[in-house]
Amino acid sequence: MIKKTAVGAVAASLMLAGGLTACSSSGSGSNASGSGSSSLPTVTMMVGGIDKQIYLPYELAQQLGYYKKYGVNMVLSTETQGGIGAEDAMASGQVDMAGAWYIHTIDFQTKGKQVEDIVQLSGAPGEREMCATGSGVHSAAQWSGKTLGVTDLGSGTDELTQLLAAKSGLTTKQYSRVGVSSGATAIAALKTGKVQCLMTTQPTVLQIEQQNLGYSAVDLATSSGATAALGGTWPAAGVLARNDWVAAHQKEAQDVADALVATMHWIATHTAADIANELPASYTSSNGFTKAEYITALTQDKAQFLPDGIMPKGGPETVLATEKTIGVDTSAVQLSQTFTNTFAEAANKLEGFTTTTTPEPAS
Repeated sequence: MIKKTAVGAVAASLMLAGGLTACSSSGSGSNASGSGSSSLPTVTMMVGGIDKQIYLPYELAQQLGYYKKYGVNMVLSTETQGGIGAEDAMASGQVDMAGAWYIHTIDFQTKGKQVEDIVQLSGAPGEREMCATGSGVHSAAQWSGKTLGVTDLGSGTDELTQLLAAKSGLTTKQYSRVGVSSGATAIAALKTGKVQCLMTTQPTVLQIEQQNLGYSAVDLATSSGATAALGGTWPAAGVLARNDWVAAHQKEAQDVADALVATMHWIATHTAADIANELPASYTSSNGFTKAEYITALTQDKAQFLPDGIMPKGGPETVLATEKTIGVDTSAVQLSQTFTNTFAEAANKLEGFTTTTTPEPAS
């Protein structure tokens, strides 16, 4: 079922996003945009929290002018109530694409819907389990009797929380989960004791640390941390679209992949300060944090981003194992239909980069 708040906000957020992106190109973006953009095909994408650092490549590509440079007029929007709306809006046809986690492609397939990831942007969730100062909690094994904050029930952070608990031998009856969104709302939940731990991203992580409200108990923000905690590379943020939409819009899908692969290479060769300078001030200096803090936080967890848009080897299998561990029936899942490297490989070839291809599992 589609979340009412997410779908109901699509039209308004698209209108807002259209207004923002029309006047938001930076110096480099204006040079790259070219002319004749009015004749470009329009693609719409909703992102699962567009101002979160884990999702910054989508807007950065807009600011750099790469969508128009590579052939599409991209209209970005953001979900407004946590981590569920973007992928549901895409699956229902409200938008063409979703900036969301790869794990949702598997979720959809278990429900009979075919969705695929065409560009992989990160090799780790970019999340940290922040536990309240004085709580004494330093691992999921200590969650018994605790209330844990997630972005929203049913979100990727919710599934990761259940996975960490299950790997530590806990059942969902031994702890509670509550949606706390992100930013100031999540911080307040930790500060008031509504939750003892919560899963969140930068720059909220840095704010919690600076206010001495909590500490990072579990690192899922870096590839090494995610591998240690989850048993392998865990691909998160990507570009999701319905398989039938991709089949009918090959050129648009390739153009979007070209733009985002170029962006990922740009991220890999620039500093956190360079990235922050290209993003809107509303992204880097809002919700109680400064641009300097944003840069510090991004420097800490920038390594989560992949340089080439290619799905990490073994990543889909690790994510599938996540679903099995938390009790999802994955018997009918065909991993080969949940992602493709075809578009990212072509994009890298266009840019003159070589890649190591991730084998796509047999159906």
